[in-house]
Amino acid sequence: MHKQTFLYLIGGILALVIAMSIGRFAYTVILPYMQDTFAFNRATAGFLATSNYLGYLVGALIAGRLQIGDKRIPFLQLALVISILTTAMMGSTDVIIAWYALRFMSGVMSAFIFVAAASLVLDQLAGNGKAHLSGLFYSGVGTGIALSAVIVSPIHAMFDWNGTWIALALFSAILFVFIVFLIKPVTQQTQEKSSQTVVPQRVPPTTWMKWLILAYSLEGLGYIVTGTFIVSIAEESTSFHGDAAIVWFVVGIAAIPSCIVWSKLAQRYGYVRTLFISMLFQGLGIVLPAFATNTMTLYASAFIFGATFMGITTVATTLARQIVPVNSHQILGYLTAGYALGQMLGPSLAGTLANYTNSYQNALFGATAVVIVGALCLISGLKYEKVKVGELRSIT
Repeated sequence: MHKQTFLYLIGGILALVIAMSIGRFAYTVILPYMQDTFAFNRATAGFLATSNYLGYLVGALIAGRLQIGDKRIPFLQLALVISILTTAMMGSTDVIIAWYALRFMSGVMSAFIFVAAASLVLDQLAGNGKAHLSGLFYSGVGTGIALSAVIVSPIHAMFDWNGTWIALALFSAILFVFIVFLIKPVTQQTQEKSSQTVVPQRVPPTTWMKWLILAYSLEGLGYIVTGTFIVSIAEESTSFHGDAAIVWFVVGIAAIPSCIVWSKLAQRYGYVRTLFISMLFQGLGIVLPAFATNTMTLYASAFIFGATFMGITTVATTLARQIVPVNSHQILGYLTAGYALGQMLGPSLAGTLANYTNSYQNALFGATAVVIVGALCLISGLKYEKVKVGELRSIT
């Protein structure tokens, strides 16, 4: 692998750890501790999550419109700094209005970081014939989730909920230093090479993008219910025995290799087909706790969820870049905006429903149905992927 491509890949992984694993998902594992301290209900927990995802939606829409082609690196660095500051400030106040504002700003920065980092890394990989390694890039989210699940409990034991936020911000600041040295402007030679984008065969036409955006938006609406509440579900369950944080650790561990696995499957069997199957599989993981919340069921749900949610992002964003290879940050911005709209609505709807029914069951059924409908939106794209009968038989 070209040295600069390798450095971009590592830097991109670290950026995702800061933006997604800590900026977005640390809330999931710290949430039960905050609820114990301040005794706010499920609806409030859902609205706090929604404020983050509203920010993510706004950030994705802005990122899709910005002309940042040659300014992506300073743009990424500034977004990372602000993201780290919002994480630190979450532990510096107990005013709920301030939390809403901080989670919103964190969401905006997460979208900026995701779009800029994905654009930089995917373009670098594609330009050097390494597009198949995109799964490694997205594994940063799972790595960070697993890490946060392991370190949050002991940090909380020493410094309480607010010290946990500040400690995660300090950890992010250390990662940021490495990112500055890893992701630097490309040389002229690399730039020329990177511009020679090769569009793979067997992808739908540009006009089909609306179906991918719709499917990915519904994925955002459905997956985030589990992504926000699975630790709280374990915490509240009388039939779950063990540390609820371990459930989140299982999500992270399953997510680490998932991006690589789904990416390889997509290469072999087609991106649309793989996306369709992964979303159906995720639906199974989401619905399991609706039937039982015992230890094995929650671990199984966490594993399936972890094994699919970032894999789906990997395949969907790689497919989008293949369909529209020019100005990739713009199409990634629009795709991410649809996803963000879905995940903005999910926690509020699920939290309010769970509060009203005093159970997460109906929210999980609804989330499952949404993801399955999203998968069905992809069916029209299967005809563009010419797969041999033997290959199709082997995957089904």
